[in-house]
Amino acid sequence: MSDNRSSFLGEVRRFARTSSAVGGIAARLAGERVFGVRGDRAGHAEDLRAVLGGLKGPLMKVAQFLATVPDALPAEYAAELAELQANAPPMGWSFVRRRMASELGPEWEGRFGEFSRSAAAAASLGQVHRARLLDGSEVACKLQYPDMPSTVEADLRQLKLAMAVYRRIDNAIDQEDVFTELRERLREELDYLREAAQMRLYRLMLANEPTVQVPVPVEALSTRRLLTMTWLDGRSLLQRLQEDPPQEERNRIAEALFRAWYVPLYRYGVIHGDPHLGNYQARPDGSVNLLDFGAIRVFPARFIRGVIDLYEAVRDGDEAKSHHAYEAWGFTNVSREKLAVLNQWAQFLYEPLLDDRVRRIQENDDPQFGRTVAEQVHAGLKRTGGVRPPREFVLMDRSAIGLGSVFLRLRAELNWSRLFRELIAGFDTEALAARQAAALAEAGVPTPA
Repeated sequence: MSDNRSSFLGEVRRFARTSSAVGGIAARLAGERVFGVRGDRAGHAEDLRAVLGGLKGPLMKVAQFLATVPDALPAEYAAELAELQANAPPMGWSFVRRRMASELGPEWEGRFGEFSRSAAAAASLGQVHRARLLDGSEVACKLQYPDMPSTVEADLRQLKLAMAVYRRIDNAIDQEDVFTELRERLREELDYLREAAQMRLYRLMLANEPTVQVPVPVEALSTRRLLTMTWLDGRSLLQRLQEDPPQEERNRIAEALFRAWYVPLYRYGVIHGDPHLGNYQARPDGSVNLLDFGAIRVFPARFIRGVIDLYEAVRDGDEAKSHHAYEAWGFTNVSREKLAVLNQWAQFLYEPLLDDRVRRIQENDDPQFGRTVAEQVHAGLKRTGGVRPPREFVLMDRSAIGLGSVFLRLRAELNWSRLFRELIAGFDTEALAARQAAALAEAGVPTPA
């Protein structure tokens, strides 16, 4: 069977497995609107989570992603989908051997001194095996699950359907550009050679950050579906938190993560768009291992200038400057009323950066505080005619919310304002653009269109 036919049939099978769940829930939600009957959204969300939780990969990954983007989905759906974990059953050894042979050739085992038969970790798109090279160095081999391209395409079709239905029910936020952004980033994540280049990029950008460790890709043992990299010793951050580490260690980890995310953003215009607990590890000295470089976003320098302008506008209460910042981000038709609503969200995000003292990222103890603010913003946008978030907003917002949640979980106490101001001091758009172009070229990362 040809690869194209196999991929097409895989997509059809995937579509069949998910369409009854997504389509059925969509029909029930549509019925609520047509007949004015309030259905059991929480029950619908539980049904959807049950179906998605049994699937490998992208649809689950996107669901987790959307659960952190305010009002991309109803609150009931977000609460359920936030519980999803990448817990797909691992590929067995016989299957792994065949997959490795397809990537490195039939004599692949002879290129390793040792290769673990059991997976060391599982992810949404693949699983990781620990191995030892012939020279004795330890490596991690991330092997993509089979048929992932067709899986991604089928899942994207389902996602578009689900988002279209929600758009008919609630028009406060037009998700068209959100979908476009997710589609492109997911397709990029399938290419492990691209991820290897992005790993090299992060090693360049964080070369002067001793508290952040980034693995080195092994090019001779990497393909589009296999990524081999140096093994980094560290412990799951979640495991370390369960041991209740001292406040000093919590603060060191939080500052390392802050720099891991925001040094690349404000000096190179690049962000790691997947900040969840599985993508970093804690080391005994309080430094962190940064892992998984599939979801990377490169921003034009003007966008980063807009991020800083919005901070300054919120700080100074400057409406004209905030309007200009939203335009630089890519928002259109921002009326004065919409501007006031958007600034509610900006105030929530920037508030810790405006307070020049040591503090927690959120000082009240309400875990639903962010959701409450989001609901107020949602109501305001609906009242003022809705808004269409630009593509650039998606991973930026995802990272801010996701990383903020980690800082909240760490109970870190830092002067966030000082850390931020040190990063943006002397910001220059032309200098960022030059640094970005040089780093992308040296790492071999494709220049964004």
